[in-house]
Amino acid sequence: MKIQTIVTAIVTALALAGPVAAYGAQTETVAPKFNQPIPNIPGKSLVVVEVDYAPGAASPSHTHAKSAFIYAYVLSGEIESKVNDGETRIYKVGESWSEPPNAAHQISRNASKSKPAKLLAVFVVDSNDKVLTTPVK
Repeated sequence: MKIQTIVTAIVTALALAGPVAAYGAQTETVAPKFNQPIPNIPGKSLVVVEVDYAPGAASPSHTHAKSAFIYAYVLSGEIESKVNDGETRIYKVGESWSEPPNAAHQISRNASKSKPAKLLAVFVVDSNDKVLTTPVK
């Protein structure tokens, strides 16, 4: 009787975890790739991250560190992006854009609901800015 209760509890927990895992998959995954001070520009660092988007995934609206100048390059798939009051645009593999310091990034998402997408984001930022992305509330 105890084993049946335990199995039922495990099956119920897995069933309830399914929608949570699916929801969690709707965000991006950010992997740090490089972080070094720039030797000839005191107080500045070069920080590189790889952003993976599952099919249909999106980043919440956000801002970046106030000092950050960003260069974004699409490695795979297609990324839909809107920065500040600029146009909403879909960028394909090999295309890129930049974001000025103190920019608001309203849209950043995988343009496909069936294929993954990936971009490389290169930050030139004040070395003491450790929080690179802040969600807009």
